[in-house]
Amino acid sequence: MHKSLRIASATAACAVAGAVLYGAGAAGAGQSTANSTHEPYNVGLLHTDIDTYYGTTQDADGVYQASPDSPYAKDLARIDKAARAQIDRAAHTAADKHHKGDRPAVVFDIDDTVLLSLDYEKKNSYGYSSASWAEYVDRADRPEVFGTPELIRYAEKKGVEVFYNSGLGESQRAAAVANLKKVGADVNLDTDHVFLKDKADPPSYLSACATPSAWTCTTVQYKAGTRKHIESLGYDIIANFGDQYSDLQGGYADKTYKLPNPTYFVE
Repeated sequence: MHKSLRIASATAACAVAGAVLYGAGAAGAGQSTANSTHEPYNVGLLHTDIDTYYGTTQDADGVYQASPDSPYAKDLARIDKAARAQIDRAAHTAADKHHKGDRPAVVFDIDDTVLLSLDYEKKNSYGYSSASWAEYVDRADRPEVFGTPELIRYAEKKGVEVFYNSGLGESQRAAAVANLKKVGADVNLDTDHVFLKDKADPPSYLSACATPSAWTCTTVQYKAGTRKHIESLGYDIIANFGDQYSDLQGGYADKTYKLPNPTYFVE
């Protein structure tokens, strides 16, 4: 997740995301104000809506968790079903002896695509600081996004190559890999498959927007540029997964899957 590009105001971030999920109910939520026709959705009510969507509860260790029978989990299950069908089709095509072409691959974002950051978001009132976020990532104890580790293993079983394309920094590699292993996403966690931002020594395929002295890549440029590089290695990215639209834009994927995330927005 490219945290530096998060909307500066946590309230604005929640309002944007919440409008997508809950905008239809805003008119009946007691939001009318005299002489105002543009009052934003109340942030307190929005927080409640987000808790309802995730089925948020605190476990015995005080960690906020999503519920496996929540609307969030049900939305993820629908995405998982469609993605497995896509993987099955790609695996069948690749197995066809008459088919000659690039090897099928899937690409996953990490934050809130494989590893759930709900506890951080909730405890920080959906705000952000680079120091607290780095500390949180380094603990390497985030729970899984329901179903994603299983989907990763399913792709591997079907002979589809798995890659990760994350906005986490290179300095966070050890923690990210440890956390992925912990949730069962222990597939292709080497440097050839896990792409993280390396602003100190950016790869040559991002030279249009990144040099050791200046990183100007937007999230879309970074992620799409990385996917382009993966395809240049002889892969066809049959599916790209992310919780932000900026994870998915820019091409170089046959199909994209947007996972739900009403807690923040990355440009």
